[in-house]
Parts: sequence; C-alpha cells; structure tokens
Amino acid sequence: MAKKTKKPRSSGIKKDFTIQLSKQNKIITGSLLMLFSIALFFSFVSYYFTWQEDQSLLTEFANRNELAKNLLNKFGASVSHFFIYKGFGPASIIFTYLLFISGYHMFLSKPANGLLRKWIWGLVLIIWFSIAFGCFAPNQPLLGGLIGYELNDFMQDYTGKLGVILLLLFGLTIILVRLFKLSPDVVAVFLKAKIAAIRAELKSKASPTNTVPKDDSNSEEDPELEHADTEESTNIIDTYTHKQDIPPIQPKKAEDQFEVAIAPEEDLAEEENIAMEVAKLAEEKEEKDNISEKLVEDFGEFDPTLELGNYKFPSLDLLDNHGTTGGITINQEELEENKNKIVETLKNYKIGIAQIKATIGPTVTLYEIVPDAGVRISKIKNLEDDIALSLAALGIRIIAPIPGKGTIGIEVPNKNATMVSMRSVIASSKFQKAEMQLPIAFGKTISNETFVVDLAKMPHMLMAGATGQGKSVGLNAVLTSLLYKKHPAEVKFVLIDPKKVELTLFNKIERHFLAKLPDSEEAIITDNAKVINTLNSLCIEMDNRYELLKLAMVRNIKEYNAKFKARKLNPNDGHVFLPYIVLVIDEFADLIMTAGKEVETPIARLAQLARAVGIHLIIATQRPSVNVITGIIKANFPARIAFRVTSKIDSRTILDTQGADQLIGRGDMLFTQGNDVTRIQCAFVDTPEVDRITDFIGSQRAYPDAHLLPEYVGNDDSGTSIDYNISDRDSMFREAAEVIVIAQQGSASLIQRKLKLGYNRAGRIVDQLEAAGIVGPFEGSKARQVLIPDMIALEQFFTNESNK
Repeated sequence: MAKKTKKPRSSGIKKDFTIQLSKQNKIITGSLLMLFSIALFFSFVSYYFTWQEDQSLLTEFANRNELAKNLLNKFGASVSHFFIYKGFGPASIIFTYLLFISGYHMFLSKPANGLLRKWIWGLVLIIWFSIAFGCFAPNQPLLGGLIGYELNDFMQDYTGKLGVILLLLFGLTIILVRLFKLSPDVVAVFLKAKIAAIRAELKSKASPTNTVPKDDSNSEEDPELEHADTEESTNIIDTYTHKQDIPPIQPKKAEDQFEVAIAPEEDLAEEENIAMEVAKLAEEKEEKDNISEKLVEDFGEFDPTLELGNYKFPSLDLLDNHGTTGGITINQEELEENKNKIVETLKNYKIGIAQIKATIGPTVTLYEIVPDAGVRISKIKNLEDDIALSLAALGIRIIAPIPGKGTIGIEVPNKNATMVSMRSVIASSKFQKAEMQLPIAFGKTISNETFVVDLAKMPHMLMAGATGQGKSVGLNAVLTSLLYKKHPAEVKFVLIDPKKVELTLFNKIERHFLAKLPDSEEAIITDNAKVINTLNSLCIEMDNRYELLKLAMVRNIKEYNAKFKARKLNPNDGHVFLPYIVLVIDEFADLIMTAGKEVETPIARLAQLARAVGIHLIIATQRPSVNVITGIIKANFPARIAFRVTSKIDSRTILDTQGADQLIGRGDMLFTQGNDVTRIQCAFVDTPEVDRITDFIGSQRAYPDAHLLPEYVGNDDSGTSIDYNISDRDSMFREAAEVIVIAQQGSASLIQRKLKLGYNRAGRIVDQLEAAGIVGPFEGSKARQVLIPDMIALEQFFTNESNK
C-alpha cells in the first residue's frame, strides 16, 4: 500500500514541477521571439528606404559615434543587410511572420500542431519568391537577394531561363494546390458563383421595386431566388412550391411585371443624370489646372542646352582612318595553317574534333571547336602552352567552354593585325543610335562588332595594365566618345593627372566640359593636395545632390532632371539642372603611395553612393597590386578593363580571373562587368586627333567659367580660425547667422538655399561665422556645429559686439 501511495505522489510532484518551469520558459522565450520578429519587421521595412545611406556604416558597427538611418540603428542596418541583400530579398519578411507565430504559440502554451507545417511552407515560399525575383529582376539585388541570384544562376546553367520559368510555374502549382487547396473545380465554382452574383446585383439595381406574387401563407422568400439566373430560378421555384404545396410561379409573368415596375424609375434616373453631368463638367475643368503644365504649355520644357544653343558637335572629319579602309583582310592560308596545327596538336594527345569554325577579328581569330564525345574539357585547357608552341604565337587563350555555346574557343593572334580606328567606331550605327545616358565606344570585339556600353549603368570603371599597353589611349577613347555624344550642359569632367602630361590637351575645353574647385587656376588637377580637396568637394557635391533629390521626392538623377525639365521644381528653392560628373584618375597608384587613406576614403564613399546622383568614377593604374587595388575599390568597381599584364597574379587582381597575362598588347584588352569576360581591340585615337577635337570645341562660344564644385577647405592649417574684421563682413552676415541658429545646422548649402546666394559667397559667410564664434570648425562632409543655442543668445551676441 505504501508503495502504491508513494508512487503517484512522487510522480505527481515531479509532473507539476516540470510543467510550471516549462510554462515560465515558454512565456519568456515566446515574448522574446514575438518582440524580435517585430524588430526584424520594422528594420526590414526601414532598410528599403535607408540602405544607401547606411551601406557605408556596415563596417563601423563597433563605432559608437556613427549612427545609421535605420529604425533600429546599426543593428537593424546590419541584420537587414544580412537577410535581404545577402539572403532572400523582400521574401525575408516571411521570417518575421514565422518567428511571431512560433513565439505566439509558446507564449500562450498552445499546442504546436501545424507549426512545423507553417515553417516548411514558409521556407518554400521564401525560396520560391527569392528565385522568382532573381530570375525576372537579375539586376536588382535587393529583390532576389544574393541567395536568389545564385540559385537562379545555378539553375540557368543547367536549364536556361525558360527552364527556370517552367520550374517556377511548377512550384507555384504545388503551392496553390497543396497549401491553398485550389483545384480547377474550386476555381470554376467560384467564378460561376461570382458571375451569378453580378447578374443578380445588376438586376436588383435595375428593379428596386420588383413585385413577385407570393402566397400569404408563406411570408419568407427562398434566398436562392435572388441569386440565380432564369433557368436555375425556374427549377428552384418548382422545387420550393412543391414542398409548400402552392402553385409554381411562372418566370415569364414575373418578367412582365418586372418591366412594368422599372419604367418610371428609368425616366427619373435619366433626368437626374443630366443635371449631375452638367455640374461635374465645370468642377473637372477647375481641378485640371496645373501651374507646371501651364508653364510647359506656354514656354515648353526647360532646355539645359539653351545657353549654348549654337554649340556644334565634333565631326567625323576630325578623326583619322588608321589602318586599312576596306575592313579586315582575310588570309585563307593563315586560317588553314592554324586550323591544321590545332587539329594536329590535339590529335597527338588523342583528342578528336567533330567540328571547327573560325571567327576573324581585327587582331585575334577565334577558333570554335566541338570535341568528340567523351573528351574532358580540362584536358584541352591544359594544352594551352602546347598549342601556343605549335602555332608559334604569343597570346594563345583558351575559353573552355564559351559561355552560352556548346563549344571550346581558342583565340589565336593574327599575323597581320588590323588597327581599329576611333573614327570607324564613332561612325558605327550602334554608337550613333545608342539610347544611353553616357555611351562609351571602346572598340571592336573578336566578331568585329562595335562594343558600346553605358557608363551610367556600370556605374564605375577600373582600368589597369602594364606600362605602354594602351591605358592612356583607352582613357582618350572614353573621353572622345562622350565628347561626340553629349552636350556641355549634360556632362562635366573632373580630370586628375599626376603625370601632368597625359590629359593636358583637354585644358582647351575647360569652360565647356571641365569642372574644378573655386579659385583654382588649372582645371586639370596635378597636385596631390588639390586632389584630396577635389575628392572631398565631390563628396559635398554628392551630399548636396542627395538633398535636392530628397526635396524633389525622386530616387535618381534621371528622374530629377526629367522633373526639372517638366518645370515641376522651382529654381527659387535651390533646384537646378544636374549634369553628369565623370571623375577620371589617370594614375591611381601614385596617389595611393603619396596620400593613402586621405584619397581612398572619399573615393570609396563616392563609389558606394554617388551612382544615383550622376557622379561616376574611372580609375586607371599601371600597378595592379593588392595594396593599390584594395578590396574596397574592387567591391565598388564592378566594371573592369585589363590590358596586358606580366603575371597571372596581376590578372587575378584586376579581373578575379586569369587571361590578361595572355593578351598581345597594343590595345588588346579584356572587359568584364561582373559576368562574362569579353576580349576587345581598343579603338586607337592619336594625340593629334584629340588636339583637333579640343581645338574645335574650344573655339566655340563657352560658359563664363568652368563648372564650379563646392568649396572645400582642408583641416591641415594651423588650427586657428581665419580672423575677419567686422567691417569686412558680408552684408547678409546677420541674416545668415539667424538662419544658422534657427536651423541649428551650420552649412553653406543651407545659407545658399534660404538666402538665394551663390555657393562661393555662402562659403565666405560661413568662414566669417566661424571667425565670429557662431559656428564651429570644418568637419569634412558633416555640417558644422552651431555654438549659439537660440535667437536670444544671438541677439545678446550682436549687442555685445556693438558695445565694444
């Protein structure tokens, strides 16, 4: 008996004790999961509005002085970047629902029945949406996420894009059938019911006084009578009257009575509609009045090129025809000889060829081969040096396999290369008809097609290669392309030339196309100290442009300029037409060696953020080492050009793959934009040609001065403020001080907008405010600290000054 009484007592105590602890743990864990899911939801939503501003702070998580714009500060920015950018895109929001519902079950100690099913289907939906966004929006990493992009890319390697779409449709079918229990029968019944309901509603609206004879003994109508069409209603009425033992109602008689009942109602409706239509017409006319539409109708859209309306673009006659004018010369003997040597070399290693095809380019011929079945691609790839030896040629490059084709490519240099002239590239229809913001014609591909890309979509470009392999000619090709396509009002160049000799010819177009710092004598920067100031000035310009975009409620420079041209932005509010700015650095390694972080930091900031506001970077260097082309630079320069280098290590540093060490020089280059590598013969433009182009542009009517960048004063002075005499103060000094104190933001751009002053004058007023002790010293791209707290203190400040 004792054992029987002790056993249930001990087990009962243990069971109660376990349940009590488990419930507390569930409440704590459940509340944590629900609150964490809410935090994730708001950080994810906030991320889509603040990711551009917070991207540069992802590496500054431990720095307490840096604040992110995300609702959950740096934690929200980091976790959102992990889930959305590196994860699954907007589909990651499903995680917040799964975490919340899990926490809800634990908090209320509800049974977990069905919770595992929700997680499984939630993960399925996340993966499906991520792959779908990666397939249909491959250029938008914030939609599909890195995982969606990689999964889509992996699947397309085996099934192609059509195959991925078919798999997505199959997955959608599984989700609809298994998760939402949809079937063709359910859909058909739903649609049929909806159609019947719509018909009944139309009839009821047309006949509000429908009089159907009823039996007094049955006061309630069958509800199905009001929601069925004619044939179905007859059957329903028959059945209903049979059960109630009353004579059936004939539908035809009901229709006759229906027509008689609605006749007077239709007449009344027509009279009321006529009166209402007259009243509405006058109101609609008044609502359509719009100031911007009137301005466009009266004066047309704003034309930024109007100030230089007589500007003439350079003609093709300024460029020379280098090389042969009849195109590529085909040497049949050379083609046959190379083909036989390739076949023979592969046969020596017991590799048979089923098919071979030659595509002749200006400097390189591509031999596409289809090997016999069962031959490994790696075996042919390893014979690169043997094929080069048999052909006695420099620069053999094997592409195994060619992307998008079921062939293996062997690139063999031509014995007599054809020079690609800049004139032939500029004159091509592909360049002339290019609908791009910043079109650049680099040269011609192996298939002799003109290669044109849009710098605005790159958005920044890195160019590297050994000395004398074509970098300077490549930069001249880029600048020449833009000069032939864009008006001076549409694009401005910031040219940095540490070597002092490569870009000097462009001095002649200073007042047309160049941008410089205020009070700077030379537009082409050669001094490293001025380089640092120029880069920081571009950062200020970028911040000012983002401020204008925010006020205009647009996302990029294209939308902003379109809105400004449509006269929807008021110039009195500081709005101006924004030209594209292209920063060109000819020798980046020299700047890194002399200035280091002072140069790398603003360049990294521009590369991360400046694309949306129309500032694009082109950096060239002859020293492609990892301490020059750092990880930060490579991460933000997806478009890369590699001329011939001396080692495979340098090739991997530039392109993340080998191949640049096998080029033949003299403008032979590889171009990649993050996907395939394209071999191009860069177009040749000689110094006399550039001289003629700049002379032609420089001889025309120009702007009064070069495009002025925001003023930037470095903090490498003695540390003391500039002493201004009170009598030398600007006439708007007091008004500017009031604006600064009221806004508690010490910036020249604020004074410029509020008082409608030029940037140089606003900058001088800020210096005077610093000398007077109203604002603090310069702090880079941040606004200065305001040292006077309110207007009362400012009035006391001016009173004390007047009493001195």
